[in-house]
Amino acid sequence: MDRRLLPTSIRARYTLVMVVLSVLGYTAIGIGVDVIVRATIERDSFQDTQRAATEWIGAMRSPVPAQPVTSSRVPYLQLVDSLGSVVTASQGAEGWPPMSTLRPPYNNRIQSRTQCANGRCLMLTASRVSQQEADQLWNGDTHIVYAAMSRPDLLGTARLEFLITASVLAATILTAWAVWVLVGRTLRPVEAMRGQVAEITVSDLSRRVSQPPGDDEIARLARTANQTLARLEHAMERQRRFGSMVSHELRRPLTGLRTQLEEALLFPDADQSRALQDALSTAEHMQAVIEEMLMLAQISTGTRTVEPVDLAGLAEEEAAKSRDGAPVRLHTGREVTVVGNRVQLAGVLANLLANAQRHTRTAVEVTVERSGDRAVVTVQDDGDGIAPEDRERVFQPFVRLGDGRRRDPAGSGLGLAICRAVAEAHNGTLTIEDSRQGARFTMRLPLSNTRR
Repeated sequence: MDRRLLPTSIRARYTLVMVVLSVLGYTAIGIGVDVIVRATIERDSFQDTQRAATEWIGAMRSPVPAQPVTSSRVPYLQLVDSLGSVVTASQGAEGWPPMSTLRPPYNNRIQSRTQCANGRCLMLTASRVSQQEADQLWNGDTHIVYAAMSRPDLLGTARLEFLITASVLAATILTAWAVWVLVGRTLRPVEAMRGQVAEITVSDLSRRVSQPPGDDEIARLARTANQTLARLEHAMERQRRFGSMVSHELRRPLTGLRTQLEEALLFPDADQSRALQDALSTAEHMQAVIEEMLMLAQISTGTRTVEPVDLAGLAEEEAAKSRDGAPVRLHTGREVTVVGNRVQLAGVLANLLANAQRHTRTAVEVTVERSGDRAVVTVQDDGDGIAPEDRERVFQPFVRLGDGRRRDPAGSGLGLAICRAVAEAHNGTLTIEDSRQGARFTMRLPLSNTRR
């Protein structure tokens, strides 16, 4: 069936489907009821005619028995001899010719049928008198007893089918109405949520959909929608803050680059080589900032290649690359393996080591160990440390403390933000913990055998 012909409304589609199924189901039930009712009426009618014929035969005492007394159910009785002549008949069948030509054989003495003649339909039983009774009463001449009743109106007309058809239509209409009402009530909260979601705009993501009570599918849908809206609001707010910080951080080097180029144009007699070198240095700084911003955005998307990574071995590799700065003392135990992106995790270790080497006085202590179901990497320096009120600020993009600007004037302020984003993308954490001296950066990641 062409889907374009189906109603667009779920409520209408469900009602239409239920109407079709109801018609098919109720029709099948109706046919079954019709067959059962007809069969029951026929069975009961023939049982009555058979009983009447048998009782009259049992009451016969002479060759010409007296006129039988009949019931209102079976008013027609006849005794017919072997020549087809009526010997005697009930009052209702008096003067009638033989009611039937049916003559059952001795091996099947009682037979029933419905027969119509002369505008009258009878339900009739023909019962052959037993040979013993024929010998006693008619010298062995066989006789037939006919017992009949008028066919009931339900069997002779379409009244039963009309009633069943009307019942099927009524039941179908009732079912369609019930489905229409129930589906409408079920979908009413969904329609309300749709209207509420339609009113939510990018400029105002603080609104939420109404959540019905309970824990059914619609309640879970409302909760999921609110959770999605909350994540979207958080992402948009983070994007706004990030965009604001990016524009702020790039405005200064862009202004400086423009100033340098304008000076080179305004003063052609000045040292052009020096001006170009300054402009190139500014452009390189901007390029580094942009690349780090792209890296931070890529990490936030969660698209990365993962593999088993031995953090102890990775720390040894990064420590070996950091020989130009303060000495690095590495403390590792047994194998500490996580599942993650090797390049990103190596970048975190390299950044933390470089940061610790800039601020330490003597050496940097690096520890890689297990703690329960977590891998713990600690990078400790013995410098001045970071004040408690600044320990979260340093992980924000473009935030740089005074000592950091002095020790690394060319830094972008994105290094620690990238490190934390990598840790969170690996379902871990990166924090600054208390220490007796210096700054203690601690990264915790799920071990490979517990990661989901």
